[in-house]
Amino acid sequence: QVQLVESGGGLVQPGGSLRLSCVASGYIFRINTMGWYRQPPGKQRESVANISRSDSTNYADSVKGRFTISRDDAKMTAYLQMNSLKPEDTAVYYCNADLSPTAWGPAEDYWGHGTQVTVSS
Repeated sequence: QVQLVESGGGLVQPGGSLRLSCVASGYIFRINTMGWYRQPPGKQRESVANISRSDSTNYADSVKGRFTISRDDAKMTAYLQMNSLKPEDTAVYYCNADLSPTAWGPAEDYWGHGTQVTVSS
């Protein structure tokens, strides 16, 4: 059974930094794209950043220049370094992975349960 587990969320003051981690575990043949999404209070879930197997990255305009996504395939882990945090970054942050559990089956989409990030003074 594949699991994604996020960690690193918490309460931080405006201008502060946090680093989120997402560890994939279980029977995994290959991890393709990994990404981070967030859902602010009362709003829909939105894409924050994603990274391909070739380390190509994409960012939402609202986080460009402040957030950095990276991955360590040996550890089956994705990271989201968040700097210069703003109150509007407050949300539950979810990890997403498009991965192949087996060598012969199709890639599937998996989600973590989320980690809360609160930016407040």
